[in-house]
Amino acid sequence: MRLILLLVSALCAFAADEPIGAELYKRHCASCHEAGANTRIPPTETLRQISAATITKALNVGVMRQQAEGLSDVQRMTIARWLGRNVSTSVSIEELPNRCASPSPLRASASAWAAWGVGLDNRRFQTLEAAGINPSDIPRLKLKWAFGFADTTLMRSQPAVYGGRVFAGGNNGTVYSLDAATGCVHWVAEGAAGVRTGLVVGRLEGRTMIFFGDSAGQVYALDANTGKSLWQLQPDDHPLAIITGAPAYHDGRLYVGVSSYEEATTVTEGYVCCTFRGSLLAVDAATGAVIWKTYTIAETPKPGKPTQRGADTIGPSGAAIWSSPTLDPEHGVVYVNTGDNYSDPTTATSDAVLALSMDDGQLLWSQQMTEGDAYNVTCTVPDKAACPDSDGPDFDFGSPPILVRLDAERRALILPQKSGVLHAVDPDQEGRILWQSRVGHGGTLGGIQWGSASDGDRVYVALSDLRYTRARQPDTGAVFTTLNPEEAGGLFAFDVENGELLWNTPPPGCGGRSQCSPAQSAAVSGIPGVVFSGSVDGHLRAYSTDDGDILWDYDTVGEYTTVNAVPGKGGSMDGGGAVIADGMLVVGSGYPRFGGLPGNVLLVFTVDGL
Repeated sequence: MRLILLLVSALCAFAADEPIGAELYKRHCASCHEAGANTRIPPTETLRQISAATITKALNVGVMRQQAEGLSDVQRMTIARWLGRNVSTSVSIEELPNRCASPSPLRASASAWAAWGVGLDNRRFQTLEAAGINPSDIPRLKLKWAFGFADTTLMRSQPAVYGGRVFAGGNNGTVYSLDAATGCVHWVAEGAAGVRTGLVVGRLEGRTMIFFGDSAGQVYALDANTGKSLWQLQPDDHPLAIITGAPAYHDGRLYVGVSSYEEATTVTEGYVCCTFRGSLLAVDAATGAVIWKTYTIAETPKPGKPTQRGADTIGPSGAAIWSSPTLDPEHGVVYVNTGDNYSDPTTATSDAVLALSMDDGQLLWSQQMTEGDAYNVTCTVPDKAACPDSDGPDFDFGSPPILVRLDAERRALILPQKSGVLHAVDPDQEGRILWQSRVGHGGTLGGIQWGSASDGDRVYVALSDLRYTRARQPDTGAVFTTLNPEEAGGLFAFDVENGELLWNTPPPGCGGRSQCSPAQSAAVSGIPGVVFSGSVDGHLRAYSTDDGDILWDYDTVGEYTTVNAVPGKGGSMDGGGAVIADGMLVVGSGYPRFGGLPGNVLLVFTVDGL
């Protein structure tokens, strides 16, 4: 044992200067991480901005655990030390410069944003009373404080505001309870592989709890007053399972959708695609015990016929749940949107909305929006080695269903899709299509990505349609792929009754900024009179719900002095949207995936910064 420890210590000290780390990385990692900006895999330069410890965690228990399976502990550490920064990542609250001097319990407050979509219907629309901000206040919004997450370049987890606290999770696996007024730290919790979902707050038997999922496919429950772990659950035994959509909480139960990295892992040489299938679980929020689990594909994957290119296959697979479930307790139904298939054969429950019983998980009905959609990341590489014969078009759902009432008798589920089409279906007639409206072109990173917002009369839709272009290095003449600064983006308003387009505001554009796209991929958030949309260009903008006029525009890109003394940097905005509650507008900035700008800050805005 002592000899092994000495060997590991020696490798840690000298790996940065050793050719071994570079060779291991080239052999096992470079083919994916240097494949270009249009993949779902972070490039090498992004990995170099995080610590060796975080890279090691990703290789051992995180998103790279499957790819690292054949590597020894020493080899994993050698790659991590060669690639990452040699900094300490452990967080001790006693050492924090902004630890709250007099910790106080959570205060009772109705002014909260405690779930992905605010309410069970996933409308992402806050009341003026709970928001504490009026439309007339919007031009006076100013930064009150910024908080920096150490050892991360990605801010995808949507924060929650509850009881005078801001709860925020980082891609480095930490969760913080921050004082809403000052940003001081009440507690910090570690242990997750990387906080991937939005944070959810729920009350159960006199206790306030925090729920979230991570990049290792685990679901966690923490005590909101102390940060103490209450339970931890692995809801799926697939080695590439992850939790992307925020859990939904109601009446002592947590509803959890499961997704996976297998769609991207197919670029690994010799990988036989695919064995994962999405699922939805009902979990006892008090104990973490699974009450029921329903797969989105009823059939178990099995070996199938080779693709036209001769690749072995397993299927059916995919139909992951990438977004938060929508709950309808009045009718005892939970609605989820699903992703595409990863391999052939395709299924009737991919790219679809499913209605399941909240009691036992029984599938009540489904409505598919795109047939025959099987896709994985090898479809983007030249040889398309493991690409299904269907070859996309990758029109899955990343946004949750939005439940609205049309009148006293009629309701609708609004379904924003990556196809660039906005759908409305009748939940009381087994998903009968009411209307469909074209928003954009759609595609792998196109259409509507992470969520729209609705005030009940209108639905406000941000368009991604992120595009790439080819450029040439001025010094070497080498051709590379970069974000297209001229195409993508825009905000749209549609009538929920008939899908009529009411207004459309084109993106202002990148204005000469490099590594920039005007795509609006982040989830939209709103209050009466105003909706907020974050952009890959790094701007957070407020739009009038009347006509789409831009009322406020804040460029989050840049350096920040943070309340916790961690060097702060703002970048692209994607994934989770802004949270509006208790007089605050709270949002994360930084998203280096797909060629965007990295960042690590949580930003809190108030009227006049007071």
